[in-house]
Amino acid sequence: MSCQHYDLVEGGAQSFTVAMPKYTFGRETLSEAGVRAESNGMKTVALFTDPQLEQGPYVATVKESLKSRAIGVTVFSDIRIEPDDATVMEATGFLRGGRFDGVVSVGGGSVIDTAKAAMVYALYPAEFTDYFGSPIGAGKPIPGPLLPHLACPTTSGTGSECTSVSVIRINGLNTKFVMGSPYLLPQEALVDPTVCDTLPGNAIASTGFDLLCHAIECYTAKAYTRWPNIDNPIARTMLQGSNPWSDMAARKALEIAGEYLVRGVADADDREARDSLMFGASLAGMAFGNSGTHLPHAMSYGITHLMNDITTDGYQVDSPFIPHGISVVVNAPAIFRYLGGAAPQRHIEAAGFLGAEHLDAAGEEAGEVVSERIIELMKATGMPNGIQELGFNKESITSLAESSARQIRAINNAPRVASRQDMESIYDEALTYW
Repeated sequence: MSCQHYDLVEGGAQSFTVAMPKYTFGRETLSEAGVRAESNGMKTVALFTDPQLEQGPYVATVKESLKSRAIGVTVFSDIRIEPDDATVMEATGFLRGGRFDGVVSVGGGSVIDTAKAAMVYALYPAEFTDYFGSPIGAGKPIPGPLLPHLACPTTSGTGSECTSVSVIRINGLNTKFVMGSPYLLPQEALVDPTVCDTLPGNAIASTGFDLLCHAIECYTAKAYTRWPNIDNPIARTMLQGSNPWSDMAARKALEIAGEYLVRGVADADDREARDSLMFGASLAGMAFGNSGTHLPHAMSYGITHLMNDITTDGYQVDSPFIPHGISVVVNAPAIFRYLGGAAPQRHIEAAGFLGAEHLDAAGEEAGEVVSERIIELMKATGMPNGIQELGFNKESITSLAESSARQIRAINNAPRVASRQDMESIYDEALTYW
């Protein structure tokens, strides 16, 4: 495997840091929530979930487990998919109104991210954008620790249980942005793949492509040595660029996606595939939580900013709504054609982990090999054929690029930094693939 981390740059970072929660994986482990919450000193917890899960078996299992350890539980479930600042502030008020000494989240990335962000504003009140970076926020660091947090994911994609970021839609800008801080990392992650048994195939596909893109973006990201050195170790972001540890987790996550994504979508009874995807999602979360994503995620935010009059089968969400994994992967083939020549060996290796053939390509062709493998997986899992199927056309391209250009940190984490004009070309190519 290539190692780009010894390509030192004057003034660049000379070290990297790895952070992850205590991690438990296995079927029926949700029943351990009470003991694990107790071990973190929790006596009265705020349990975050969403309306679809609140009356279901997974929340019931967690509540029963908590109560078996005499832990008080109050539920907050007014959480929307793709959470926004209004949701977070409502959750903030909920936390301020209780005397909680811990948080348990049971849900997908939206639930876990809402729990993270609400703790920030409950403990350290500020203008909402203060803790977000440029160009929309003041870039202020979160001042200190949050409440102990036990994160229990119910989807196999976001990896939020293993990251120090929270992704929130700012309503005034109608776009998602990332808040990041080591303090956002949950203390423990409790990952029970049983939760994927009843998910529809298109939900497995969407979350699986989020997993895939997290992993490949980490593996192909700019090396941490190419980011400026920051003397104060506490001030260093965990979104630090690719590094040997994130490479390791990303490689395995890519292998899992390549082997099990199509199987997991096609057959709800394929326990091996769905359990593997759940583990792969956490691995990809561990990877990007310690490196950061880049252009596919940056350009997905333009899609969800400007989407209009569209819904997705299998999701009980009002229009407009495009699942996050779909918004990321629809641009990915065009993006990796653009990026491949900037780090060809990395892209060829990533394609190999995904199960691609023709790995003797070099230079600009490296991106094409990645692109074609992603397109194969998209076709096999019923993904949209480019952004045109999401309601966009050539007249949308300039606005999409203008929106995504605000995602500065992610854009700069790519091996080749895209200008606004570059992004326009990528969106144009992403209109349709086959």
